[in-house]
Amino acid sequence: MAMTQLARDLRAQGRDIIGLSSGESDFDTPAHIGDAAAKAIADGKTRYTAVDGIPELKEAIVEKFQRENGLPYSTAEINVSPGGKPVIFNALAVTLNPSDEVIIPAPCWVSYPGMVSLLGAKPVIVPCGVDSGFRLTAEALEAAITPKTKWLMLNSPSNPTGSAYSREDLAALAVVLRRHPDILVLCDDIYEHLVYDGFQFTTLASVAPDLKGRVLTMNGVSKAYAMTGWRIGYAGGPDWLIKAMAKYMGQTTSNPASISQWAALEALSGSQDFIAKARKAYAARRKDVVKAINSIDGLSCREPEGAFYAFFDCREVLGGRLASDTDFTTALLEDSGVALVPGSAFHAPGFVRLSYAADPKLLKEACARLNTFCKSL
Repeated sequence: MAMTQLARDLRAQGRDIIGLSSGESDFDTPAHIGDAAAKAIADGKTRYTAVDGIPELKEAIVEKFQRENGLPYSTAEINVSPGGKPVIFNALAVTLNPSDEVIIPAPCWVSYPGMVSLLGAKPVIVPCGVDSGFRLTAEALEAAITPKTKWLMLNSPSNPTGSAYSREDLAALAVVLRRHPDILVLCDDIYEHLVYDGFQFTTLASVAPDLKGRVLTMNGVSKAYAMTGWRIGYAGGPDWLIKAMAKYMGQTTSNPASISQWAALEALSGSQDFIAKARKAYAARRKDVVKAINSIDGLSCREPEGAFYAFFDCREVLGGRLASDTDFTTALLEDSGVALVPGSAFHAPGFVRLSYAADPKLLKEACARLNTFCKSL
């Protein structure tokens, strides 16, 4: 967010800035979803709703989980919140005590450790390098667990790396979790539909149904349907946790926007054609961007399984005035007008995140500027 705002400020000063720092689709929200929102307004559906979601949307979420993930939930096990972040924060808020620990594989989304720290608990960052595909291994999970461990956070496909866990990866983690029955697991599946080259997405509760009673499977409409500004996240989980989250929402945010809920209902239950169209476009951009980055001396990038990020290693070009990845991205923005995000923000120093959810022409120009910049170092 900070890099995106800095890019806006420079653009407002007249600079030619290519912003690839934001995790946001460049596509517009599909028209049929906007039409559903307009109809909701015309029908007067603009009043307070149930705190954690209208019944119609909860039913659609139940159907989605069954249809796409093979997960059976009742509406009493469904939470709808004003965005994906509140789903995660509310779940942590109603379960964490100050002495608790939360295992977070890194590179990780910046907000996971921040949320845990805000609640007075301890984020336990477990580095997961390129050799493991930026994925948590069973051995690393076992080594990180202590008697104070309350949660494990899993994000697949990942922000910032785009790495995704296979069925075999999750099954191996499940073996460890069965030995520690008091640990809860939060599966952040927000990029579920953005996977490429035939990768088969799956989630922990599907792979290990016996663990479902302590897994919160979180998702939302922002990435799959280009609805970031609509602010709707949702989750399926054990009823005791869902009830506690609703109680917490009753004293904080109250319900998500009513209009956004009706739009989300149409997104989940209406035509799904947009997803395939967007995925095809992202897949082509991914290949072009990764190829371009890997052709630049001193940079290397693993081809990700999903999401819309290229997470590249810039350590070979650091030195002199560029002592860190933060120096790299700052200088790149100031000198070449390309806004990216330093890996340090994701607990991965020496790496940089580039969002390819942008026009292909802009991506091509950004990669050319990146190449010129690196040659100048």
